Amino acid sequence: MRAVIFDLDGTLVDTVYGHTLAWQQVLAEAGMPVEGWKVHRLIGMSGGLLTQAASHEIGRPLTEGEAKRLQKRHGVVYKTLMPGRRPLPGAIELLKHLRKEKIKHGIATSGRRADAKKSLDALDLPKNTVVVDRDDVERAKPEPDLFLACQERLGVKPEDCYVIGDAVWDLLAAHRAAMLGIGLLSGGYGQEELYQAGAYRVYANPAELLSSIYQLGLRGS
Repeated sequence: MRAVIFDLDGTLVDTVYGHTLAWQQVLAEAGMPVEGWKVHRLIGMSGGLLTQAASHEIGRPLTEGEAKRLQKRHGVVYKTLMPGRRPLPGAIELLKHLRKEKIKHGIATSGRRADAKKSLDALDLPKNTVVVDRDDVERAKPEPDLFLACQERLGVKPEDCYVIGDAVWDLLAAHRAAMLGIGLLSGGYGQEELYQAGAYRVYANPAELLSSIYQLGLRGS
């Protein structure tokens, strides 16, 4: 295997529950209360798909304008709830290891670049790091577009890539992209759920992945 593609929220930075609380607040403000655990299960989808799922929960469709307003409001509330972003244990060290070993890697997030900027800054990334966000593709997870765009920029074949993610949506998208998925527990999904969604391996967080990285057979460029 020659490359690694990372999800961002819940995989490299500890932000999943910030997104959950922000979406729950925004939906409640709009008169669409959804239980927090149900919102959490949707994190990792694009904002558009998440609002569609929320409309199913409340029993009525949302207009395109309503969905866009909710997504914009989510960005505002999320920044208020999460003014600072904290890397997950081992995230920075894992990325440094990949750079040292010259293993190609990139980040593919369903978030918009404006919302993801602080999280990316927290990882102390070099300027040439490959980052693909929602603004770069037509469709977000669970469609494979983000991972395929990242793989193309890395200059490798899909079958040479691992995808590292914390949600079932990451693993479903990895499967659709013909890539091997690796699950992390740091986003709140259980080990069995991640394996059922197609994970090849499951680790607790980036630190445990780094300590076991020899198991993945990665090769530097």
